[in-house]
Amino acid sequence: MYYAALRAGGEKSNAPVIVTTFIAIWLFIISILSLQDFYLDFEFFPPKLFVFLAIMLAVIVGLFVHPKSRAFIGQMPITTLTYLHIVRVPVEIVLWWLFINGAVAESMTFQGVNYDILSGISAPFAGLFLVGMKSKSNLAAIMWNALTLALLVNIVTRAISATPYFYDGSEAMQTNIAVFYFPYVLLPLFVVPVVFFCHVASFYKLIFIKEEEED
Repeated sequence: MYYAALRAGGEKSNAPVIVTTFIAIWLFIISILSLQDFYLDFEFFPPKLFVFLAIMLAVIVGLFVHPKSRAFIGQMPITTLTYLHIVRVPVEIVLWWLFINGAVAESMTFQGVNYDILSGISAPFAGLFLVGMKSKSNLAAIMWNALTLALLVNIVTRAISATPYFYDGSEAMQTNIAVFYFPYVLLPLFVVPVVFFCHVASFYKLIFIKEEEED
């Protein structure tokens, strides 16, 4: 994200520092709260974990509503936004490891019905051949983003349904408890929002900004 902000704002812009500072503060807050078992109060309504997720989604929406920040996003290199999805490969490996250790449901892994690892595996090819210098295809890039966004929605939906708030034991052998603890709380409160932002930003660039100059 720092590189994307640097490319969008230029070397003299304060944007990279602002973005990095916001991310650092956000990571610090959610990490400290998780270490204090803040998210484990399952009786609290609305669920604390979902409140913080909603905050991040609201920030993303705000970025696209504000004209200046929207214009800034429009300058981000779409290749970088695409390559960032590679992070979904190690995330899926972590989820599989958590399942093996009884911390998440099997449905949340590639061993179950979560195929999001394909998004990370295909990201380098999408970055190189759909939006990169080798070749470009707006339609194919839009289709790739739509399919991989659907995979993201699939795992997020299954993860939410397997939490203690909604779990009924009918579809998963284990409850999804790992994401309420550090460092796994970073998955729903940081990794998912960043990946979602990359999708939305890519759609914005592919649909509304026709010409791109990528390195």
